[in-house]
Amino acid sequence: MIYLYVIFCFLILRFTVTLFNFISNPKLTHSGKHYNDLVSILIPVRDEEDDILNLLESIQKQDYKSFEVIILDDSSKDRTVEICEDFTLKDSRFILFKGNILPKGWLGKNFACDQLGKLANGKYLIFLDADEIIKTGLIHNAIHRMKMNQLSLLSLFTNQIMDSLGERIVVPLMHFLLLNLLPLRLIRLSNNPAFSAASGQFMMFNAQNYHENKWHQQVQNKVVEDVEIMKLIKKRGYKGESLLGNGFIFCRMYKSLNEAVHGFSKNLLAGFNYNVFGLLLYLILVMSGPFAIAYLIGSALLPIALSLIILSRVMISLSSGQNAFWNLLLHPVQMLVLVYISAISIQKHFTRRISWKGRIINP
Repeated sequence: MIYLYVIFCFLILRFTVTLFNFISNPKLTHSGKHYNDLVSILIPVRDEEDDILNLLESIQKQDYKSFEVIILDDSSKDRTVEICEDFTLKDSRFILFKGNILPKGWLGKNFACDQLGKLANGKYLIFLDADEIIKTGLIHNAIHRMKMNQLSLLSLFTNQIMDSLGERIVVPLMHFLLLNLLPLRLIRLSNNPAFSAASGQFMMFNAQNYHENKWHQQVQNKVVEDVEIMKLIKKRGYKGESLLGNGFIFCRMYKSLNEAVHGFSKNLLAGFNYNVFGLLLYLILVMSGPFAIAYLIGSALLPIALSLIILSRVMISLSSGQNAFWNLLLHPVQMLVLVYISAISIQKHFTRRISWKGRIINP
């Protein structure tokens, strides 16, 4: 019975967090104001020939005009450099640099971002991944948020583009874990670093604060550098905020089931602070919930448990701009895949064979 009560309480707690996120609506909002501060848009690239042009064109179409775009090539072996060079010849606001050789003790993206920060001239620094597309209004609204809340860091969780069945099975797990476990508003409202989350897909810094603290240097060997930076910002007494992209920024993270599983397994355990027991306990409570209630009590509480799960998935889908029907239909499969990804993540952690973009990552 104690086991049953723990499972049911955990389900209610997760539903409450999801409901709080749904009602508080933690999204980047339309401000209606326009700004002219110089913004440095910083893009690390490594073998991004399929995506980088779409991002550069979307930046060029922005209604914001006072910006510079600095691209840093991190030893690409495809046509990424050629595509970027052709683009920079057509617009002087776009500049391409060749990155330095990765030094010992650094992870590739963190080192690329650190180099980009040193090259930037803007009052604000926006770090973007190459597989994104931004929409009109993003920069104005982000600056307004930075100024209004006196933020050192604003991070956005992008709207996810999913074209294949494999993507629909794996990619929604990111928002499921995020909005089911963490009240996003508390990232800004609470000084406790435990309430920290961020997405490296959009990290906007106050440039003066960034240069003074050298944030990427401080997390040079961290796999989830985005979350670690947010924790550091809160520990130092600065303000940070993470919001949902609200249709201002899109990303297609992966293009197949295998790629998505590999990508998520790289970060999943790191998101639990490499606490294997914590991840396993979470999986046990999530996976055994409805079955335990049905087995121990019959059907009395099962409809309630299923209703909480269904309502949670609907609210998370609506908040993140995803298709609620697909997420409900694929929920059982997604949970099984989550277990599979967790097993891979744990195995990679113990064998220290986490790799990405052709490099071994040893957390």
